Amino acid sequence: MKSRQWLLDKRTKANLTQEEVATQADIKRPYYTQIESGVRSPSVKVAKEIAEIIGFDWTLFFEKNCSDLKQTNTA
Repeated sequence: MKSRQWLLDKRTKANLTQEEVATQADIKRPYYTQIESGVRSPSVKVAKEIAEIIGFDWTLFFEKNCSDLKQTNTA
């Protein structure tokens, strides 16, 4: 799978660490790291939690051909 650079960028812009996002989303940090690196996809529930914490549309996780530009421009 492709790395989710857009997720890293959004998390960094929100001034959050992987550990902080994972803790707030009630998941383990290694799972969050796998999501961010593209190794795993989140469940809908986890996607919604992460999106709410960082501040973006949770459906971005499931956009098949969504470009980084589109994801960067979506709040």
